[in-house]
Amino acid sequence: MKERTKLVAAGRPKRRPFHPVNMQVERASTYLFPTYDDFLDGGKNIVYGRLGGATHRALEEAICALEGGVETRLASSGLQAVNAALLAFLRAGDRLLMTDSAYDPSRKFCQNFLARFGVETAFYDPEIGAGVSDLMTPNTKVVFAESPGSLTFEVQDLPALAKAAHAGGARLIVDNTWSAGVYLKPIELGADVVVHAGTKYFSGHSDCLIGSITSADEATAKLVFQSLLQIGSNVSADDAYLTLRGMRTLAVRMRAHEETGLALAKWLAKRPEVDTVLHPAFKSCPGHLKWKRDFTGASGLFGVILRPVGKPAIKAFFNALHHFGMGFSWGGFESLCIHVHPEKNRSATKWAKEGPVLRIHAGLEDPDDLIADLGRAFDTMKAVKG
Repeated sequence: MKERTKLVAAGRPKRRPFHPVNMQVERASTYLFPTYDDFLDGGKNIVYGRLGGATHRALEEAICALEGGVETRLASSGLQAVNAALLAFLRAGDRLLMTDSAYDPSRKFCQNFLARFGVETAFYDPEIGAGVSDLMTPNTKVVFAESPGSLTFEVQDLPALAKAAHAGGARLIVDNTWSAGVYLKPIELGADVVVHAGTKYFSGHSDCLIGSITSADEATAKLVFQSLLQIGSNVSADDAYLTLRGMRTLAVRMRAHEETGLALAKWLAKRPEVDTVLHPAFKSCPGHLKWKRDFTGASGLFGVILRPVGKPAIKAFFNALHHFGMGFSWGGFESLCIHVHPEKNRSATKWAKEGPVLRIHAGLEDPDDLIADLGRAFDTMKAVKG
């Protein structure tokens, strides 16, 4: 099946003489077994509510079909998906290679939590590619990539990272949230595990929190499942249902996000207030050639570096926005714009740009209205001194 058909067909209710189009919400903590033999056989299946029911299995089926893995498990958020994936493969005395462009909460989990239990984290330049081989040590068990980085949009060389990780006996975990699994297939490029913040594009409506972990092989899948089991992971059936419903329109929404994002990025590139547009689809982006090789499209999330201005001017810019909301997360139907500070989240590399960095999520509004909104905000900013 083609991708759009998979997203519509996967995880649908089993055919009966009559059945609902959508998978129902199955809420349960306890499942009952009609006979003693059924109870004994229950251990072969997932039979307790914390581990999910039919609604969860349907969503996992859809995500697994999208990513091309052997098994997908759900987590309560994107962050828990990252954390559980790391905990599946790391023990005291192990070493983790984490991209320097990682999502800040992922970074803090390594620095503040894993370190307490004797796991060493070394951050690496996201553009290092095959050079990561030089950082591998006998106790390196995981290489973690986020491509592109969600603040600074470096595109990573996933085939080179996979080759280096596997040569050193480590696994490659990839955060694929930016592409929504539609525009990048990390498992095809050598990744062992793919994680998503399904809160974002999978759900698409900014009304639930959910994460997913997809494994490339059975041995990896068993370790991921045990990790989620031991930390008591739980996803509500309602959130699983909302996410599955959102995935039915994922392919068409992603095309709209891509088109609007590119329209905004091209307009912004011509503005005198803008120093640099951080968008992998731009030839000026250092990772453009890798993006063109590995991706089939772009999402609606990108960055903009403004020319240096004072804090009052930035404040005026944001206060003048009408269609762009100021809020965390992204991937929903609404456009967002926030001021981010990548210089605070670097150790292997240095963020040298002086101007303010804006992270923009292009939602599903009309691009002309969004451009007019940004134009008014720039006009307001220029009128402010300092």
